[in-house]
Amino acid sequence: MEHKSFLHIISPVKDKMYRLALRLLVSKEAAEDATQEVLLKLWSRKEKLKHYANIEAFAMTVTKNHCLDELKSKKNNNLKIVHQNYENKAFSLQKEVELNDELNWVEKIISALPEQQKMVFQLRDIEQYEFEEIEKITGMKPTAIRVALSRARKQIRERLTKKHDYGIAKN
Repeated sequence: MEHKSFLHIISPVKDKMYRLALRLLVSKEAAEDATQEVLLKLWSRKEKLKHYANIEAFAMTVTKNHCLDELKSKKNNNLKIVHQNYENKAFSLQKEVELNDELNWVEKIISALPEQQKMVFQLRDIEQYEFEEIEKITGMKPTAIRVALSRARKQIRERLTKKHDYGIAKN
């Protein structure tokens, strides 16, 4: 496989790989490094790529496994959440502060989820993968995927509701 054909196959997937790495590793720098490492791994196995039915699922699986290995090796203990991706000048300063606060809360809630729930939530609700694709990427059974996704959504919803209801007396 030549360089051009490899890029043609991998280019549509690399942004998704980065977003998955960012969700799992939290730091932009760590996600960029992980994505680059995975691309190098895929390049080293370029001749075997044509044997895979779904190269995107394979690339996402390799990304997931690499990120989990990184987390296991404790390389990311001292990384901080840095989120400057969401800028919109049309909002007032107060609205912008509120939106940033809300995004930070959602990021904290998602990062506190168990790894499996975090990964399934990222793949389904953010990356918009179908359940069959998530099954191939994670190796989980369809029922387990649905349960993990349901629990992740419920936990996010409950924590956001609790945050918003803070100080409000219930009758």
